[in-house]
Amino acid sequence: MTDSFPLRIGTRGSPLALAQAHEVRDRLCAADPALAGDDMLAIEIIKTTGDKVLDRPLADVGGKGLFSKEIDEALLDGRVDLAVHSMKDLETWLPGGIALASVLEREDPRDVFISHKAASLDALPEGSVVGTSSLRRQAQILRRRPDLRVETFRGNVQTRIRKLNDGEADATLLALAGLRRLGMAEVATEILEPDILLPAVAQGAVGVTCRVDDTAISARLQALNHTPTWQRVAAERAMLAALDGSCRTPIGGLAEIDESGTLTLRGLVAKADGSELFETARTGPANEAEALGRDAGEELRRRAGPDFPE
Repeated sequence: MTDSFPLRIGTRGSPLALAQAHEVRDRLCAADPALAGDDMLAIEIIKTTGDKVLDRPLADVGGKGLFSKEIDEALLDGRVDLAVHSMKDLETWLPGGIALASVLEREDPRDVFISHKAASLDALPEGSVVGTSSLRRQAQILRRRPDLRVETFRGNVQTRIRKLNDGEADATLLALAGLRRLGMAEVATEILEPDILLPAVAQGAVGVTCRVDDTAISARLQALNHTPTWQRVAAERAMLAALDGSCRTPIGGLAEIDESGTLTLRGLVAKADGSELFETARTGPANEAEALGRDAGEELRRRAGPDFPE
């Protein structure tokens, strides 16, 4: 296929999603300056079910696909030519006809603790309320601090910070990557190391999808791909796939690559109340990322058992 202009970039409409879409647009222009001209690239905002349903946890209304289903449909229908996603929101298995064409260089994947009442997660008074919509965060918080209460906090970054400021919770947790992309990193009270809170699979990474048969767009997007990030994300998503993971299961995963090209993957699966948690790790060549992730996921699945979590 050949390009037809303008190239339409599909995205959600939150400030963070738009910041990521503009980053992709800018990188496309840097790779091909001809795209910087008027009417060459257009950003199309698509409202997803996840943006509309804000009063229930994601696990109760369908999980990760809530943030991509309508965008996938627009891509398959030809209404957009490429789509920008937070990789942690992408379903484990992409719909038929859609391919992940590139992953941008990863931002810092760590979570942050935000509170006006304590300087750290460990310093929160007993019985404090932590607002989050993430079962992964909930499980790890309650594992570390079973004396805390966790309540559902939905909405974009700005909405959750407003809710915190309005006193709806004593603390909340957000991804540092999103705050940095929004120029809001200063709101973080404490950056949580992975030993305290293991991030979500692919947290901090931005992925760009296109139609499988659109070779022209695919070629453009492959020029944006950051290979070490692709390998890290591939390991984490392979682990998730082996676990058959969804938003209904608290799962954390983080792969890192050192200067020698060695990949280290840490993963965990837990019960939402933090009462049980299984961890594992793998180390090996980065070019074996998927095999390492799959092996880690299979081990966690065996150890947790077929009925875990109930």
